[in-house]
This record gives sequence, C-alpha cells and structure tokens, in this order.
Amino acid sequence: MLRSNGLDASQTDKNRHTIRTDPLSDVAVIGRVLEGDIDAFEVLLDRYQGHVLRIAYRHVPAEDAEETAHEVFIRAFNSLKTYRGKGGFQQWLSAVTVRTCHDYWRRHYRRRERTVSSLSTAHQQWMERVLVEQAGASYEDETSKREAEQVLAWALDQLGAKDRAVIELIYLQDHSVKEAAALLGWKVTTVKVRAFRSRRKLQRILENGRAGDPLLFGAV
Repeated sequence: MLRSNGLDASQTDKNRHTIRTDPLSDVAVIGRVLEGDIDAFEVLLDRYQGHVLRIAYRHVPAEDAEETAHEVFIRAFNSLKTYRGKGGFQQWLSAVTVRTCHDYWRRHYRRRERTVSSLSTAHQQWMERVLVEQAGASYEDETSKREAEQVLAWALDQLGAKDRAVIELIYLQDHSVKEAAALLGWKVTTVKVRAFRSRRKLQRILENGRAGDPLLFGAV
C-alpha cells in the first residue's frame, strides 16, 4: 500500500479534501477583500446577515429593518480597512449595526417636526396604574401588555436618537454600561450620564402624556 509521511493514500486524500472544504476564517476573508477580491465579501454577508437583521429588528421599525441591514453591510464594506481584529468580526459588525440604527433615528427625528397628540383615554388610564404602582409590579393580562407596548413605543418616539439608543440598549436589552459604550463608540462616563438623563426624560414624557398635554419634540 502506498504511503506518504506515514499515512496511506486514502487517508492523505481525505485530509486534502478536508482542507479544501474548511470554511475560511473571518480574518482570511477580510484579507482577500482588502487585497481586491470584492466578491469574497459575500462570504461575510451570508455568514452574518441573520445576526445583523436580528439587531436591526430590535432597534428600528420592522418595515425598515432589511433596508437598515443593507446599509450596515455597505458601511462595513467601506470601513473594512479599519477592522483591527480586536474582539472578533461579529462584535465589530454588531457595533456598526447599532450605530447605523442610531443614525436611522437621527434622520427620523431630523425630518419630524410635528406636534404629538395626547394619548388615548385607555393609554392614560394604563399610565395612571403604572405610575402609582410600586416598581416591579406586573400585569399579566394580555390587554395590559399590549397597552404597555404601545405606550412605550409612543414614549420612545418622543426621545432624541441618543436618548433612545441608550434606553433601548441598557434598560430594554439589558446591556451593561460598558457594553453599550462599546456598541455606540462612546465613553463609559458619557453613557452613564446619558442613561440617567434619558430615563428622567422618559419619565417626564409618560407623566406629560398622562396629563394629556400636547408636546412639541424636536431632534436631540
């Protein structure tokens, strides 16, 4: 039987086949793209499009999530030379995605100049219950849950882009201050201060909505 370096021929062929079919690492793919093989970027797109979409769906309206994800990959491609390998490509891409979603809301608030109507009577009643109950009280009734989601969506829409980003990352998605800072590209102290201020703003928005006062909100 033929042998090569102590291995029979069939084993050698098997190893060669394994080498040929092993997926390239992210770093290897990035290297190819930076060397001019633009088509290699499709490997990263196929590998991470689900991950990017999941983040986008958490941060922007569902109807705009796919378009936002598309913008993320355009930005990632154009910024690929800035990737340094620290923390892994997925972490770097997650930060690009969060910042792209942040920019989505900046554009949204820049375009919007309108007076926000007061909440419906049902929503005002729900907020009355929330504001007088002790922290941590829960409402298991499905109708109350839906009302809570609607009120929260309304209130978040009144915040500026930076305040909204911090509220979503820290209070709704349970990221630590350090994680939020890394995703947004901000200093930790900036996130801490912004988180405190943003929560106060959200509380005032809920209180004003409960009172039925029309509010005029602009970009922050």
